[in-house]
Amino acid sequence: MLPENRVPTHPGEILSEEFLKPMGITQTALAEQLKVPVQRVNTLISGKRGVTPETALLLAMAFETTPQFWMNLQTNFDLWNARHTMQITVEAIGSSGSSTRGLTNRPRRREPSPATAKKRDRSELG
Repeated sequence: MLPENRVPTHPGEILSEEFLKPMGITQTALAEQLKVPVQRVNTLISGKRGVTPETALLLAMAFETTPQFWMNLQTNFDLWNARHTMQITVEAIGSSGSSTRGLTNRPRRREPSPATAKKRDRSELG
């Protein structure tokens, strides 16, 4: 469930605060263990990078968790941000005063022209 009143904690912060600090592991040591560049670990912890499926697998093996744990943290973070970004966009569209089609209304499928319909009918008769 996504929190309503706050941004979900970024997976990098969870990694730092719940795993690295309590275990006394440095970013450099984790990077060496995972066989990835230190920058990859650092940008994840600083919130500039998200957890990819590959990173989720590596973290799961390193900390005896599941890849789903890391992916769920990232998904919750991404969904919250998307929801709030869309809300701002929808509010901006609504306040612009223009009569645009609603976000849930999809364009109707065009009917084929009479000439195209005749060609299709003839080809089916074959």
